[in-house]
Amino acid sequence: MRDIKNMDLNLLKALDALLDERSVTRAAGRLGLTQPAMSGMLQRLRESFADPLFARAQRGMVPTQRALDLALPIKQMLCEIDALLQPPVFDPSTARLTFRIAATDYALRAIAVPFLAALKRQAPSIRVSLIPLEPRLVQGQLERGDIDLAFLTGDNTPQDMHARQLFQEHYVCVMREGHAAAGRKLSVKQFCALDHALVSYEGGGFHGVVDEALEKLGQRREVSLSLKCFVVLPDILRSSDMVAVLPSRLVTGMDGLSVCKPPVEVPGFSQLAVWHERSHHDPAQRWLRELLFASMPAMQ
Repeated sequence: MRDIKNMDLNLLKALDALLDERSVTRAAGRLGLTQPAMSGMLQRLRESFADPLFARAQRGMVPTQRALDLALPIKQMLCEIDALLQPPVFDPSTARLTFRIAATDYALRAIAVPFLAALKRQAPSIRVSLIPLEPRLVQGQLERGDIDLAFLTGDNTPQDMHARQLFQEHYVCVMREGHAAAGRKLSVKQFCALDHALVSYEGGGFHGVVDEALEKLGQRREVSLSLKCFVVLPDILRSSDMVAVLPSRLVTGMDGLSVCKPPVEVPGFSQLAVWHERSHHDPAQRWLRELLFASMPAMQ
């Protein structure tokens, strides 16, 4: 390996798969090889780099420090080689590929809806897979190529990723049309006296950013409903006297709801598109990201 003339790209692909999977069996399956063939490649890698590279563990294998040092350079090298092999011109009108996005249900409404409308007009044969966002898993998913893009807030974006802000979001107080408090400018005391619902992505929580803002004023509200997602909450608000403080883009254009400014200052958040270096230079991925960015101004 010390001489580029002896470099075997298949060995580097095998090492990349072993680093991702930490298992000879899973790495072999990923590359379409038999387990003995992958074991043989691991032995050649050990000889080439003069290092064991992996040690046996209770579950799979543990990489040595030398293997960890090689992980990022090899992944970047393979990504650049893949980019070289891509067609120089990407034609969205005829392209057939699958684009995988991880997002919360809020991001699906605020971002994916206008993006998909634009995509179907320009690239009718491109498929999009929308999967639930799991913040603790998203970095590994991007590194392995399990997803191409994730919609994250500024405070949960992993380091060493490419990111671009799509918009700055703010919160609004939402209730049904005809609610006794609809159309009124609420005092903090009146606001706290209402029956509240909130979304807790961890599940089961009854305390959020609104409660933190109220605590600074020495106030407390009553939260009687906690949900893990936004999907059903607008319907609950329409059919009850409950109120909720929600991101504004979630309820934009929804019928049967009244929106006003909360009487307490609630910090907003940045919504970002995040992707990995492995797809940064890919022509198709670049085109899709640019289409996404272009679809956002109408939402601001």
